[in-house]
This record gives sequence, structure tokens and C-alpha cells, in this order.
Amino acid sequence: MTLAGFITYSGALAIAAAIPGPGITALIARALGSGFRSALYMSFGLVIGDLTYLTAVVLGLAMVAQTFGTVFLLIKWAGVAYLAYLAWCFWNSGISAEKIEAKRSNGGVVSGILSGLAVTLGNPKTMIFYIALTPTLIDLHAITLADYAVLAVVTVLTLIVVLVPYLALASKARWFLQSPRALKRLNRTAAAFMAGAALAIAGRTS
Repeated sequence: MTLAGFITYSGALAIAAAIPGPGITALIARALGSGFRSALYMSFGLVIGDLTYLTAVVLGLAMVAQTFGTVFLLIKWAGVAYLAYLAWCFWNSGISAEKIEAKRSNGGVVSGILSGLAVTLGNPKTMIFYIALTPTLIDLHAITLADYAVLAVVTVLTLIVVLVPYLALASKARWFLQSPRALKRLNRTAAAFMAGAALAIAGRTS
């Protein structure tokens, strides 16, 4: 892979990670209920979940991409439809103070990591990024072990850079995340990003 390829992947991952969804909601809830440290442990679990998907894509989907082009086409349009649905949901409701309050939890290192891992592995938004979008950003046919190692490091660094500000804000500025006006702006911004991502995926020809 080229430097431009790594930068493109990192940028796309940063946008996808920054869009509020189940992972961000759970992370904010953990930060609000248990503080920065507990939420940080959970973010480690979210990162491990992303690395799991990246590894599966690199190891398994290259062959699928070569053999089952129609399957990838169906996954692509399923991803477009789901992102459009998420955009509609966030525009109309999205994250609310009540949802955050309901997801509060406590726990230590292992509990936080496992919670984050479970959230990521069951998160359709994450699945779509790695299964539908990543193959359009990365040439799966040409990835080497060194490329994978760099991708893994880029994934970890990008996610930490995106997630830590969320949990820091949540642990220090509870009033902001419970403000109806602030949450509305957050939800509308998320909806716009999701709609844009859906259009970008739909517009890809390969």
C-alpha cells in the first residue's frame, strides 16, 4: 500500500468512528456513569473489536472479493441502505439524555474491555465500514503482512484519537451532553455524515 492509501483509510475510519452510533453512545454512557478511566477501558475493547473486523477482512474477504463479486455488490447496497436508515433515525431522534442515562454502567478493566468488544462486534455500523467500505479503500488482493501491520497501527491510533475526546468531554461536561439543543446538533450532524457516507459508497464504481 502507498502512503496515500493509508491516509485515505485513516481519514475514512476517523469519520466513521466519529459518527455517533452504538459504540459512541455506550462510551458516553460509561464516561457519564463511571468516569474517564472506566470509559477508557471500554474504548480499548472498541479498538480490539475493530482490529478483529480488520483482520477478518484481510484474511477472508480478499478471496471472496475475487470469487463472489455479486455478494460484494449486495453488501455495498445493503450498507448504503443501512446508513441512509441511520441518517433518518438520527435526524428524527438519535442520542438522547434518557438513552444515555439508561446505559450507565460500572466495572473494572476486564469488564470495560469486554463491554467495548461486545458493542463493536454487534455494531452494524462497524460491520458495514469494514465489509462494504474498506474493500473500496484498500486493494485486498495486494495486501502484505507489513501492510496489515501498518493498517493495524493506523487503526489503533485513529480510533484512540477519535474516541478519547468523546469520553473526556462526557466525563467533564455532563451538562453539555444532556442539553437538548446540543444533542439535537450532534444528532443532525451525525445524520448528515451518515447520509454523505451512503452517497459516497453508492457512487463508488468498484
